Amino acid sequence: MVNEIDSKSLSQRLGEGEGVVLVDIRTQAEMAQGIIPDSLLLPMHLIPLRMSELPMDQDVVLYCRSGARSYQACAYMMQKGYGRVLNLRGGIIDWAGHGYPIGSLDT
Repeated sequence: MVNEIDSKSLSQRLGEGEGVVLVDIRTQAEMAQGIIPDSLLLPMHLIPLRMSELPMDQDVVLYCRSGARSYQACAYMMQKGYGRVLNLRGGIIDWAGHGYPIGSLDT
């Protein structure tokens, strides 16, 4: 069972300065349309190669466009021993739909 977080809870945690690592697992083309500010950019296909760069002692929130791919990525990471991964329910679509900030790759 993958743990999930909704946009409102994530926004609150970020606003309170909680140590959450945000990871955008979408393609480069999708990321170019906008990202959640301060996200680590790690396309899904690179997770097996680079997940060792992610902390195991901190909550890691994965997100994609709708939450489906990030759910699968969370399940994969949990199988590999990561206990503190969370899926952003509804992905960046839900985040943007609630009016939370969207940044660009340039910033």
